[in-house]
Amino acid sequence: MDKERVDLPLNEIPASWYNVLADLPKPLPPPLHPGTGQPLGAADLAPIFPMALIEQEMSPERWIPIPAEVRDLYKIWRPTPLVRATRLEKALKTSCRIYFKNESVSPAGSHKLNTALAQAYYSKLAGVRRLCTETGAGQWGSALAFACQVFGLECTIYMVKSSYHQKPYRRSLMHIWGGKVYASPSRHTKAGRAVLAADPKSPGSLGIAISEAVEDAATHDDAKYSLGSVLNHVILHQSVIGLETKRQLELIGERPDVLIGCVGGGSNFGGFSLPFLPDKLGRPGLRLIAVEPSACPSLTKGLYAYDYGDTAKLTPLVKMYTLGHTFVPEGIHAGGLRYHGTAPIVAQLTKLGFIEAKAYTQNAVFEGALQFTRTEGFIPAPETSHAIRAAIDEARKDDGKCIVFNYSGHGHFDMSAYDDHLAGKLEDYEHPEEKIAEALKHLPKVD
Repeated sequence: MDKERVDLPLNEIPASWYNVLADLPKPLPPPLHPGTGQPLGAADLAPIFPMALIEQEMSPERWIPIPAEVRDLYKIWRPTPLVRATRLEKALKTSCRIYFKNESVSPAGSHKLNTALAQAYYSKLAGVRRLCTETGAGQWGSALAFACQVFGLECTIYMVKSSYHQKPYRRSLMHIWGGKVYASPSRHTKAGRAVLAADPKSPGSLGIAISEAVEDAATHDDAKYSLGSVLNHVILHQSVIGLETKRQLELIGERPDVLIGCVGGGSNFGGFSLPFLPDKLGRPGLRLIAVEPSACPSLTKGLYAYDYGDTAKLTPLVKMYTLGHTFVPEGIHAGGLRYHGTAPIVAQLTKLGFIEAKAYTQNAVFEGALQFTRTEGFIPAPETSHAIRAAIDEARKDDGKCIVFNYSGHGHFDMSAYDDHLAGKLEDYEHPEEKIAEALKHLPKVD
C-alpha cells in the first residue's frame, strides 16, 4: 500500500464509537450539581440534554454502536485520509516520519461534524425543535448549523465576540445552513446582559457564550443545549478519528511514537489520541502531546480542581485543569482554544502523567503553519497550527520517530490572521501569572 496517503474504503468507517471511560486507570471524579454540590444524576441533566446523550455521557461500555443514519452521513466525507508529510520532512532534513490525519475535508471544514451529526440525530429522536450552542472560532457553530439543517432543527449560536468580528465568513457559513448567530456577550440572555453591564467592551469568552447557550436552552421547553467539546459523549463521538488512524497505520506497518493534537476543551485531541490509550498503557514510550496557546494555558498553568464550565455558574462542576470560570483570555486568532477549562478525561490523564502539555505563542504557531503550507500546500486553521508547531519541533530532534498529528481543520476563513502575521502585526501574548492567580481565587469551594 502507498505510504504517502492512506485511504480506507467506506465499509471501514467505524461501526462503533470507542468509550475511553472503560479503560481509564482511575474512574473520573463525578460531576457535581451547581446548586447542591452533590454528584449529578441523569435527571439533573435532562433539562438541557436528550436522554440518549446523557446515557452516553455516563456509560461504562467500551463500545457504543453508531446509528446507521449517522454512519451513512459520515460517508459524505469519511473515512478521512492519513497523509505523510514527505515534503515537510525533506524541508526539515529529518529522519522522522510525519503523518497527519486530515479532518479538514468535512463539509464544515473540521472534525466538529463527527459529534454535531450525532447530537442532532439524538435530539431529533427526542422531539427537540431547536438546539442552542456556543462557538469560538466558528468551526463548531458551523458544524452544528449543518447538522441541524440535515435533521430539520433550528439552531441558535452564541459566537465569542472577538471571533464574531475576526471571522465573518464563518458566520456566513452558519447563516447559509440556517443558523442564527449572536455575538456573545449579547443582550438576548440575562448572563450576557450581566457581562455587558460590568464590561460593555468585553471581547467575550467561551465560558460566557456557554452561559448564554445553556440559559437559552434551559428556559425554553422545546430547546436543548449542544456542546462541541469537553464532555465525555463528545470525545466518544470523535473517537472515529483515532480508530481510523489506528487502522491506517496498521495497514502500512507503522507504529506511532508521538501523537499530537491541539487542545481548547479537548475534543479533537481526545478523539484522535485516546483510542491509543490501551497501547499507551502497554507501551509507556508512546507519547501523547496536547498543545495549547500561551494566552490560554489551562493544562500548563491551570489548577486541577472542580470548577464551573461557564462564567455564570449554570453548568455542573467538573474536575479539570482550569484557569477559573471568570477568566477572559486575549482575543487571539485561535478562537477555538480560548477556553478556561479542559475535558475531565484529558485533564485526569494529564494529571496522571499519560498526556504531556505544551503551550506556544501565536507567532510561533503561525511560523509553523507557514512552513507546513509552503511544503504540503494545505492551509491550517490557527487552532490546528498549534499541533503542527509541536510536530515540527519533535521532528527537529531527528531521532527517527513516527510522528502523527491531527489536522483538525482548515484555515480558509482565517486569511486575515495570516495577513496580520505576514505584516508583523500579530502580537504574542502570555497570560500574566497574576491574572491567572486572581481568576483562580474565584474557584468554588468543594469538600
